[in-house]
Amino acid sequence: MLFLVCWSLWRLKLRKCKFTVNYQESLDWLYGTQHFGVKLGLDAAKQLMRKFLAFPSYSTKVLHVAGTNGKGSTCAMIEMLIRGGGYRTALFTSPHLVHFRERIKVNSVMISEDVCAKYLTELKEICENFKDHPTFFEITLAVAMRYFKEQGAEYIILETGMGGRLDATTAVPADICVITPIGMDHSEYLGGTLEKVAMEKAGIMLEGVPVISSPQEPDAKMVLMEEANERRCPIEFVDEPLKGYSVNILGEHQKWNANLAVHAVHAIGIHLNYDTVKDSLEYVYWPGRFENVGSEGKPVVLDGAHNPQAAIALVKTWQAEFPKELATIIFGAVDDKDIDGVLEQLKAIAVRFIFTPIDSPRTTTSAALTEKLHDFEEVIVVDSLDAAIEEADKFEQPVLVTGSLFLVGQLKAMIEEGKFERSYQ
Repeated sequence: MLFLVCWSLWRLKLRKCKFTVNYQESLDWLYGTQHFGVKLGLDAAKQLMRKFLAFPSYSTKVLHVAGTNGKGSTCAMIEMLIRGGGYRTALFTSPHLVHFRERIKVNSVMISEDVCAKYLTELKEICENFKDHPTFFEITLAVAMRYFKEQGAEYIILETGMGGRLDATTAVPADICVITPIGMDHSEYLGGTLEKVAMEKAGIMLEGVPVISSPQEPDAKMVLMEEANERRCPIEFVDEPLKGYSVNILGEHQKWNANLAVHAVHAIGIHLNYDTVKDSLEYVYWPGRFENVGSEGKPVVLDGAHNPQAAIALVKTWQAEFPKELATIIFGAVDDKDIDGVLEQLKAIAVRFIFTPIDSPRTTTSAALTEKLHDFEEVIVVDSLDAAIEEADKFEQPVLVTGSLFLVGQLKAMIEEGKFERSYQ
């Protein structure tokens, strides 16, 4: 009898150990799911959150943010404004720059490695029973939503990954829908016209749920208005930048994002006084958006401008901040972006380009980048970001690192002397 009891306890311990992994092991498994690619649709996300008990509680309010540019900054401002009002906030964004856990925060604090590993371990076992294995993004969302629920978040700010209509985040019922400026991006998934892209973004709208939008191009605006009308959603377009306040994220476009954020917070029923808005926006921080990480003598600006619209905003901000200076631009990009359109805009502020590959299988080679800029006078080609920085140090001009958030993340990891948790999504 004693033997049987000991044997049973040993087997129970063995079963528990089988599924107990550390943070790095769990992250390795999660990153391995990236080979499933991008699968647009809500069924898998809903089923996974159902099995993982990850849907928000009834009392929790959800603000869902879609758009092409400014989503991250707007989410950061919304979170800061709500937290400034004394509420417990949760923020889900993507991609991360350096650490995976940047995607999942409560009151601006990242989820811990231990909790992240625990949830991923549980999800690994759940996913084994799925006919079609959930994707990297769906699993990440499930981790976030379960964490937010168990942490007692009162307000959840969700940034869409791509599109809106079939993005996994749309599986989470929202109380307010927020739409930032819409432009051409991810056209292989969202469609080749602005109207088609706008239709996908408008897909986050829910019957009767208020919608707050940035100003839009006429074609995109009409799509949003038609969709809101069909779903009986009250829709409001912000018609001016926020005035009378200082915003800690540089760029005139950020004042528009700030006003969008203020309107969204008002729409969800939170009263904001002058001091709350002032303090929140003065201290809001969103890395990799015109972020100066250089020394006092030589600016080094990081900005993940990965499409032409973002590049236009970057150029305007550069000209406002450094009106008499051209930049040494360190540039790297991934293949599925409108690289020609981005480079065409950046030429206005460039004295030279230094092309470097990105630590990603989707990287555009330096040779391919050179082909796209064959008419520019000074182009330097290197084989790594380290080499690009060494080249940039030879020149007196301020440095701009741009083209992809993956490249920005690589440089931030080097600055922080931390491990770069490379992701393709």
